[in-house]
Amino acid sequence: MAEEFGSSACKKSPPIFIFFKDIRHALKLDELGLEIAQIALPASLALTADPIASLIDTAFIGQIGSVELAAVGVSIALFNQVSRIAIFPLVSVTTSFVAEEDAIKSVAREAEESDSIEEGSANGNSEDRELILRSDSIEADCESKPLTSSCNVVKPKYEHQRRYIPSASSAMVIGSILGLIQAIVLIAGAVPLLNFMGIGSESPMLSPAQKYLTLRSLGAPAVLLSLAMQGVFRGFKDTKTPLYATVAGDLTNIILDPIFIFVFRLGVSGAAIAHVISQYLIAIILLWKLIQQVDLIPPSIKRLKFGRFLQNGFLLLIRVMAVTFCVTLSASLAARQGPTRMAAFQVCLQVWLATSLLADGLAVAGQAILASSFAKKDYERATSSAARVLQLGLVLGLVLGAILGVALQYGAKLFTRDADVVRLIGIGIPFVASTQPINSLAFVFDGVNFGASDYAYAACSMVFVAFVSILCLLGLSATNGFVGLWIGLTIYMSLRAFAGFWRIGTGTGPWAFLRR
Repeated sequence: MAEEFGSSACKKSPPIFIFFKDIRHALKLDELGLEIAQIALPASLALTADPIASLIDTAFIGQIGSVELAAVGVSIALFNQVSRIAIFPLVSVTTSFVAEEDAIKSVAREAEESDSIEEGSANGNSEDRELILRSDSIEADCESKPLTSSCNVVKPKYEHQRRYIPSASSAMVIGSILGLIQAIVLIAGAVPLLNFMGIGSESPMLSPAQKYLTLRSLGAPAVLLSLAMQGVFRGFKDTKTPLYATVAGDLTNIILDPIFIFVFRLGVSGAAIAHVISQYLIAIILLWKLIQQVDLIPPSIKRLKFGRFLQNGFLLLIRVMAVTFCVTLSASLAARQGPTRMAAFQVCLQVWLATSLLADGLAVAGQAILASSFAKKDYERATSSAARVLQLGLVLGLVLGAILGVALQYGAKLFTRDADVVRLIGIGIPFVASTQPINSLAFVFDGVNFGASDYAYAACSMVFVAFVSILCLLGLSATNGFVGLWIGLTIYMSLRAFAGFWRIGTGTGPWAFLRR
């Protein structure tokens, strides 16, 4: 009775109270805490691995010169933002769809097994004993036969059976096509795109930026295909496999970087080649592991979920374009302030994104668990999961902010020897450190909304956030220069976090059950 009363009281609480649900147990490793940790920790490491590899690229290239560092910074920003436009909707939709389909199949399988058990019980214990004796007899015969002889033993229906998940096959096809399109667009339009990013035709940054962007674009098909496969694994709540593949690829990149850059004297071209090789290695490993678990060949084209992908993917495409434009605009505005400011901005931005992506691991865990919970209509678990990942996101942000505030004071010289660049990095450190809690919450809110399949709100709210943020970036960068850019980015991330807070806190959309 006490439990029923507590549950009833919880239901009557305002939706905003979800953020304080079981807050005393936020760090507790209970069943939910362990499930989140098992998904989030490998996901965080995998998501952070690529930005860390880019940081190492930045450190190596910084030893060549500040012009090359700034040029590669623009190219990386451009490549990453275009990749986000192409793949982020696909990965997010894939994770939710695969989690939903896998949960539904799991429920159906459990129901079928339950029915089989009940039917077996109804047929009487004599038939069960006969089946057991027959099975034991077969196994005994097999053990008595030579190893070369054939022996057919009946296996359980679902043991070692590869799953067919329509969304997995659809994601692979769409990812491959988008990868080829991205490679063609970036290679053919390298110069005009770099001009848009603020690198003029007479700029010393144009030549190294074009070389790096063109070569790195050859790896675009591998990048998008591997990210699509990561979305499939996330839907299965398996984030360890993508982690192993990503670490293998990034270690290869780190080993090849100094060889190609300094031993073969290829400069920025060597850094790009090393990165491309690492991306194809990641794609090969993921494909090898995926085909062991999933039947990727659909029975017919009609079984593919292209319509569903396109409908929801289009909404997320609008959203990610708004996100991309804000970040790309900030890099473009920094590039227009000269190589020195762009180099400092690049270092701060890479650190800002790399550490913030740790929270994306919590977002992945929240999305996978929530998608499964909503598919099963288990709203109590959905509420508990959303509250826990948001609370953990805030704790993570506070810890990251404290660490970065101290570490960057001493680590800026690892990226460059240019005194002016180091001085500007010191100016950006307070913004990078203090915004970590806001960034963490913003990323986790994204995962929570995607897990609830609230794509329309995610798209519309981000368009509004981007509109306000763009005005702030343009105005503040014109009046406050380098500092103005970071104030504008702080406003941008604060608005993103508030949009997520508002949706759940008001109990609207898929969260309407909080008001019942």
